[in-house]
Amino acid sequence: MTTLSAKKIFVVDDDDNFLKLIRMRLELAGYEVVTALDEDKAIAKAREETFALSIVDLKLVHRDGISLMEEMHSINPYMPIIILTAHGSIESAVEATKKGAFDFLKKPFDPEELLLQIEKAMENQRLVSEVRRLEGLLKEKYDFKNVVARSEKMQGVLDLVSRIARTDSTIYIHGESGTGKEVIAKAIHLASERKDKPFVAINCAAIPEALLESELFGHEKGAFTDAKTSYQGLFAQSHQGTIFLDEIGDMSLSIQAKLLRVLQEKRFYPLGSGKPVEVDVRVIVATDKDLKAEVKRGSFREELFFRIHVVPIDLPPLRERKEDVPLLAEHFLKEFSQRMKKDIKGISAMAMQKLMLYDWPGNVRELKNTIEHAVAITQHDVIDEEIILLTKDLPAEPLKPLKKAVEEFKRGYLIRLLEFTKGNVSKAATLGGKYRPEIYNLLKKHNLKPEDFKRLDKEK
Repeated sequence: MTTLSAKKIFVVDDDDNFLKLIRMRLELAGYEVVTALDEDKAIAKAREETFALSIVDLKLVHRDGISLMEEMHSINPYMPIIILTAHGSIESAVEATKKGAFDFLKKPFDPEELLLQIEKAMENQRLVSEVRRLEGLLKEKYDFKNVVARSEKMQGVLDLVSRIARTDSTIYIHGESGTGKEVIAKAIHLASERKDKPFVAINCAAIPEALLESELFGHEKGAFTDAKTSYQGLFAQSHQGTIFLDEIGDMSLSIQAKLLRVLQEKRFYPLGSGKPVEVDVRVIVATDKDLKAEVKRGSFREELFFRIHVVPIDLPPLRERKEDVPLLAEHFLKEFSQRMKKDIKGISAMAMQKLMLYDWPGNVRELKNTIEHAVAITQHDVIDEEIILLTKDLPAEPLKPLKKAVEEFKRGYLIRLLEFTKGNVSKAATLGGKYRPEIYNLLKKHNLKPEDFKRLDKEK
């Protein structure tokens, strides 16, 4: 078992004598030290173990330390890295800090200055970890402003939700199974003018066709053999509120025809009744099927497709928004720890790395089940990698291109930084170990505005 040591430092340099010297100095200061002489061994070691901090030489044999640092950050985004540079390479070292290095030191270094930088970096990392913990807290479970998501794709979804929630337009949510379609539907309802009225959900695939019509539209006593009493259907129950029809692609053609009539006329006839029931209801539908293809095959009515496909929302699979995995994992960890009355403080860095490398075919639902299983079986106060994804095949390396993964991490880090400091750029610069102009440049690059975070804080 490989565990995270709060005092384990990784040093990469192509000078063996230098490695021996720095190992001696750091071990005397109480640190555990692991070293690598070349880039390939460094990457292999970074995948095998998790370090509290790394020290990387700027000039290596086959590549520069900056590109190595970026690859190491794609494996462990939260690890601070100090760049070592010879005299005359200060410009390159400054560039390294802009690309994610915590700081840089000139060779030959002052031992006291090195130890001071290490201590500063580790304290900064503790603060960043607290930021990640705090932002996982939710003010309201289904308020769309607090849906657990910080990725650019999900921010686009939530922006669309914020613009259409107060309309009465029919919403069409498309996404793979487990992506959280009902969570988004509830968020839309709670952000709408109908929030104080019923939200009624039904999975159309889970109910036999013979019962679905009665479930949706209700029936009169004696309408069929087992109809011992009258029943008010889900459309009537959701009057003035919202009805969510999940897996609408599994609905039979005959019931599709009745649903189309309800959407057109705002009224329906319960089974066995000649008296129409009028309803005022907002309709949200969801499916993991390609309904355009189903229309071409003749298994879904074209008129109904156009009637429900008013405002489409595409939910991205979890593998396309990996930066949301840590937030979701920490959210589920808190939820299940409280439910099972266990005092679990967090998820180890190696366990989180496994979560980040996995492809999540079952999406958010699979991640939730994974965390629930880990909380249930752990005997420690930290979830470690040995009980995470026990039967799953993990890829040998991250699936995203390095540049994209690093940029997404930087944007997510800036968001967390500004949320934690409530939009205060000076505090964000201090906490992030950057100068204010650098923070402003990064904000401009990633299209973020400090005032948005000040406003969000006031809304709370």
